[in-house]
Amino acid sequence: MRFAIQINEGPYTHQASDTAYQFTKAALEKGHEIFRVFFYHDGVNNGTRYTVPPQDDRNLQKLWSELAEKYKLDLVVCIAAAQRRGILDANEAKRQGKDGDNIAPGFRISGLGQLIEAGIQADRLIVFGD
Repeated sequence: MRFAIQINEGPYTHQASDTAYQFTKAALEKGHEIFRVFFYHDGVNNGTRYTVPPQDDRNLQKLWSELAEKYKLDLVVCIAAAQRRGILDANEAKRQGKDGDNIAPGFRISGLGQLIEAGIQADRLIVFGD
């Protein structure tokens, strides 16, 4: 089965991101395909490379980056939601006149069209969080 995943909550404010990660990992290990993971609303906070959780806590940004590298996942951060929360890639930082970017490895910034495409291409779109 081909899944698209939408994550609407941040990594440390709600269980949604952790549950989405565990679901995605399990689906991939069972041989399913993940067409795209789309981070929306506060979910875009999963995509900042400046996340520094305590050593005894899970680092969801790192886990997502590692999963993306292992399985060649398309991790897309919504541009509008990201800009509102100060998450920028190099191109957007330059365009906005900012002195640096903070997008995590394996993530990319794009628009809602990527979510629409994922919903069309996948057999199921699964949404985690409100």
